Amino acid sequence: MNQRFSIVPVFYLAFLLIPLYWLLTMSFKPMKEIAGQLTLYPKSPTLNHYQVIFSDSSWYLGYLNATIYVLMNVAICLAAAIPAAYAFSRYHFFGSRSLFFSLLAFRMMSPAILLIPIVQIFSDLNLIDTYIAVALAHCFFNLPIAIWILEGFISSVPAELDELARIDGYNLATYFRKILLPEIAPGIAVAAFFCFLFSWTEVILSNALTTIDVKPIGAIMSRVSSVFTANVPILSAAGVLTLIPGILIVILVRRHLTRGFSMGRVD
Repeated sequence: MNQRFSIVPVFYLAFLLIPLYWLLTMSFKPMKEIAGQLTLYPKSPTLNHYQVIFSDSSWYLGYLNATIYVLMNVAICLAAAIPAAYAFSRYHFFGSRSLFFSLLAFRMMSPAILLIPIVQIFSDLNLIDTYIAVALAHCFFNLPIAIWILEGFISSVPAELDELARIDGYNLATYFRKILLPEIAPGIAVAAFFCFLFSWTEVILSNALTTIDVKPIGAIMSRVSSVFTANVPILSAAGVLTLIPGILIVILVRRHLTRGFSMGRVD
C-alpha cells in the first residue's frame, strides 16, 4: 500500500513536467515538423532557433535588460523591506498591525489595475524606457510580500539579542550587519526569490514602461508572437532560455531556500 502511494508523487511530477518537456522539444524541432504530424521527440533536431536568438541583438539584449531591472528590483526591495520588517517586528505604534495587514492588499492587486497611473507617473518624471522605472514599479508589488516574509523571520530572533548588542556597544547598523542579517539569511533568500520570480515573469508593466532601449525579453516575445504568429520554434527556444535564470537562482540559494521555507527548522 505504501509503495502504491509513493508512486503518486512521481506521476504527479511527471504530469507537471509535460509542458516543460514539450517546450524543450519544440525548441529543437524545425517548423515543418511542428506543423506536420505529432511527434514526441524531434526527429530532425536543429539548433537554428537558438542561433537566431544569439545572433539577433534585440533578443539577447532583451535578456540583459530584464536581468538588470530584476536585480535592481530585488536590491531595492530588500534594502527597504529589512528595516521596515524590523520596525513592524520590534515596535508597536498606533495602527501598526492594521498597516501591516493592509500591505497584502497591494500585493493582491493585478498590475493591470494600476497600469495607467503608474505609466502616467513615470512619464511625468521622464523615466519611461529606463531600468529604474520598471524596477520601482515592480517594487510596488514585491515590497509588501518581502516585508511580510522578513517580519516573520525577524520576530523569530529573540528581542534580547537587541539589548545584548546595545550593552556590547553595537549601534543599529553594526547589529544588523553582524547579528541580525546572518540570523535571517534564509528569510532574505526566500524574499529575494519571490521578488525575482515576480519581476522576471511580469510582462504588462515592463512592456508598458519600456519603448526601445530597455525592452525586456517578454516584450520581445509578445511582439514576435503577434507579428509572426507561426514562429513557434523561436518562441519555444526563447522560453527555454527564460527558465535558466530561475533554475540558477534555485541552485545557488537552495540551502537557504530549504531553511527559509521551513522557517529555519532545517539545518
